[in-house]
Amino acid sequence: MLGGERGVDQAAGLRRLMAPRPVRVIAVTSGKGGVGKTNVSVNLSVALAQAGREVMLLDADLGLANVDVLLGLQVRRNLSHVLEGGCTLEEVIVPGPAGVRIVPAASGVARMAGLSTAEHAGLIRAFSELGDSLDVLVVDTAAGISDSVIAFTKAAQEVIVVVCDEPASITDAYAMIKVLNREHGLERFHVLANMVRSAQEGHELYRKIAAVTGRFLEATLHFMGVVPYDEQLRKAVQRQKAVVEAYPRSRAALAFKNLAQKADNWPVPRQPRGHLEFFVERLLAAGTAPDLEAAP
Repeated sequence: MLGGERGVDQAAGLRRLMAPRPVRVIAVTSGKGGVGKTNVSVNLSVALAQAGREVMLLDADLGLANVDVLLGLQVRRNLSHVLEGGCTLEEVIVPGPAGVRIVPAASGVARMAGLSTAEHAGLIRAFSELGDSLDVLVVDTAAGISDSVIAFTKAAQEVIVVVCDEPASITDAYAMIKVLNREHGLERFHVLANMVRSAQEGHELYRKIAAVTGRFLEATLHFMGVVPYDEQLRKAVQRQKAVVEAYPRSRAALAFKNLAQKADNWPVPRQPRGHLEFFVERLLAAGTAPDLEAAP
């Protein structure tokens, strides 16, 4: 009997080791355009990769994609070709800086900006077919509260809302959080103040949003930090490079590295939340696999 129990324990441990590891999925979004959201997505991804993580960056601004342009990448195929059935998701992935794998979308393709619910779901499910060697998926959404933004933010475990010191940025960020919270059940958001003159200015932006959210919504806001205005960030954009790679000692680069460290310490999801998510099959496998440490 004892030998039989040991065999069961060994089999359970083997299944645990073979179960695909969960992937931390981070959506980067904003209430309005022009706040530096894509720059945040790119530099956060590269900083995480430089810290040793296996990172993929999805350009989810489906109709106005520009991650490839920001990084000076040559792209032959993108998500529009996947939706048309011309290739697989894996075939459109291109290598980026620090080993980040880029999933490019189309630019100037009106149909991509108006995908159906089923098409959004199909894209999200397609990621489960990718290989297991992935730690983090960063999703650069479109700005605003379109159907695609809602679909991709709901499918992520963490949502970063990028704001800057403009009245429209603050009001639109609150509007986005309100819709995602009241209509779609998202409860936790990380606020990132971008292009600010000081840490104090960034904290003040956060406090403005948090004050209104605390009064009217059942949502929890966390202050993720600030990215200072930095002339070297502008120069990096002109060079079509991530600032963490082009100017690693710049103020902006050091801020992104700090933000990456914070994101890397967020808990990895262990079970699905009951709706469509990226890599949901891995979450199911992780949640049902026997716990090796619990075995006698």
